[in-house]
Amino acid sequence: PLGALSGPAGHRPVVENEPMSVAYDVEAWTELMVAVVGAMAALAGLFFVALSINVDEIVRMRRLPGRAASTVVMLGVLLLAGMVVLVPGQPLWLLGAEIALMGVTVTIFSATALRPRNDADPQLNAFMYRVQPLLVMLIPCATLIVAGISLAVEAGGGLYWLAATFVTGTFACM
Repeated sequence: PLGALSGPAGHRPVVENEPMSVAYDVEAWTELMVAVVGAMAALAGLFFVALSINVDEIVRMRRLPGRAASTVVMLGVLLLAGMVVLVPGQPLWLLGAEIALMGVTVTIFSATALRPRNDADPQLNAFMYRVQPLLVMLIPCATLIVAGISLAVEAGGGLYWLAATFVTGTFACM
């Protein structure tokens, strides 16, 4: 039985007479990517409004500018990741390379913006305000890199890792 992997008219996608897993069938993910791109664009817009309204408070608190910057970048990367999947005709290795490169870039940026500082308020819980935000943001960074590599080599889960990135990235930005 073809079940959930069935394409139009009950046929599975085939590449060189071999069934292709839905994890690497970009066409099967088009509707989700369109929804993700719209949602990320809306969230990024709302976040910019919130930043502009509270910019003085954000700048005044030492730990918030880095968190705000990493959130803006993560929302942008999630938006871009959804957009590159929607580009038609890309070979999977190129799509995977683009996504992995985004993952490496956002990882470096987040690690820099959220690095634990020694000059933080000593009354704040060191783990809660200095380490946890970095760890939470690194989860979607890691899944984005895994998604890219998985797509490039067409093994290991493919676009399911990108779906996990959208979920964990959205929660990391909250």
